[in-house]
Amino acid sequence: MRIFLYSLLFIGFVGCYSTERDCEKFQTGTFEFTSIIGKDTITSTFKRTKTLEIDTFKGITDSASVRWVSDCECIVQKLNPQSLFDKKSIQMKILSTNDNQYTFEYSLVGNTKNKQRGVAVKISD
Repeated sequence: MRIFLYSLLFIGFVGCYSTERDCEKFQTGTFEFTSIIGKDTITSTFKRTKTLEIDTFKGITDSASVRWVSDCECIVQKLNPQSLFDKKSIQMKILSTNDNQYTFEYSLVGNTKNKQRGVAVKISD
């Protein structure tokens, strides 16, 4: 009997928890994305409109088109690719939002085995 009661309590607590996803708030604005590569912490700043993303990384600015497939998922394609790798589109999906930041998952389009995760912070509208 106790196991049944504990199971009901557990299901009740898990069922009440829901991840916040206010994705529209993060479709536009200026953001910072910090990642750790090896021992280095690298920060990138990007500004996004509904259809364009301008990224500045290590003093180099690059631009990409943005196509929103849903409120929480978009495809990003560099406008002036310099290599075959740059020509590949990136699929980005917002997993959760919280105040001024969102957690997202991204990968090359069609490459579901190599998904990465990150957190972006909105620094201005």
